[in-house]
Amino acid sequence: MNFTLVICTYMRPVPLLNLLNSVKLQTLYPNEILIIDGSANDETTKVIEQNLFKNLTYFLVPKEHRGLTKQRNFGVSKVSENAEVVCFLDDDTVLESTYFEEIIKAYESDSTIVGVAGVAINESNWAKKVPGRNYNKNKFYEFEDYVYPEGSRNVLRNRLGLQSTLGPGRMPDFSHGRTCGFPLTNKMYEVDLLIGMSFSFRRKVFDTIRFSHYFEGYGLYEDADFSIRAQQLGKNVIATKAQLSHYHDQAGRPNKFQYGKMVTRNGWYVWRVKYPNPSFKARLKWNLTSLVLTIIRFSNIFTTDKKQEAFTESIGRVVGWFSLIFDRPKIER
Repeated sequence: MNFTLVICTYMRPVPLLNLLNSVKLQTLYPNEILIIDGSANDETTKVIEQNLFKNLTYFLVPKEHRGLTKQRNFGVSKVSENAEVVCFLDDDTVLESTYFEEIIKAYESDSTIVGVAGVAINESNWAKKVPGRNYNKNKFYEFEDYVYPEGSRNVLRNRLGLQSTLGPGRMPDFSHGRTCGFPLTNKMYEVDLLIGMSFSFRRKVFDTIRFSHYFEGYGLYEDADFSIRAQQLGKNVIATKAQLSHYHDQAGRPNKFQYGKMVTRNGWYVWRVKYPNPSFKARLKWNLTSLVLTIIRFSNIFTTDKKQEAFTESIGRVVGWFSLIFDRPKIER
C-alpha cells in the first residue's frame, strides 16, 4: 500500500533526527515523508538540510499555522493523491525496524479497519501471570495471560467503584477509561481511542473529517476526538506488533496550569463527542472521577519533588471544572 508519514514538530531538532534515523532503517519505507515544522527558529531547518532522507519534503509553516491541530491539517492537505494510508508520529518517538510493515499488514488484513496505532514498548508495565498466584483485583488488572500493576489513582478508583469495566482503549459512558495500553501479545485489538504519538488512518477518513479546530493550540486529547469521529467509517485497532519507543520530550509543552485546565475541559469535550447525552449516573461518575483524580494530583504536592507543578496543575483542573458550569465547549460534529 502507498503510504505517507506526517511528522508535526516544534523546537525539537534532535529528537526529530533520532526519529528520522529510525525511519531510515525500516523494512517498509514510506512513499512520502512530510515534515511540518512550527519552530520559531531555524535549528530544525538546519538538521533537515544537513541530513538526507529519501522521499522527504520539509515545510516550515508560518506562525498562523503553528500548533498540532493546524500542523496536522496542513500536513494532510499536502499528502499525495496516491496515498492510501496517512501515518502520524510524534517527533519524540523512535521506531522498531518493522513498525510500518506491521501497520500496513493490519490494514491489509481487514478492509473495515480505518485506523491503526502501535504500542510504546518502553512504557509497557505488563508482566506474564505467575501460575497459581492470586492477584488482588484492586491492585492488578488482568488481561488474557498478563497482569498490569495499578497505579495509586486506579487502586483508589477500584476501591470506590469508579473504574471502567471495559478493556484498554475503550471509553465507558462516564469517559474515564483504562490507560494501561496492551501487553505485547502480537495480536490486534479493536479500540475506541488511538494515541496520537503513533496513529494512522486510511486516506478516505480525511475525505470526510479533519482534526477539530477546537483543539488548536497544544491540542490535548485531539487524538481521542479524531479517533472517535473516525469510527463512523470503520474500526480502530491497536497492532501490538507495531512497536516504538516514546520519550516524552518536554520542549514545546504548555505550563502546568494550562495543562490541568485542558485535562478537565478537553476531557469533558471528548466525552461528549462519544456520548452526547449521558445518563445521570454517567454524569455523576464523570464528575466524581474528575474530583478524585484532582485530589490525587493535589496530594502529589506532599509526595513528589515537583511540588509547584503538582499545585499549578491541580489549580488548573479545578478552574477547568468550574468553567464547565458557565462556559461549556461547543461540540464540533
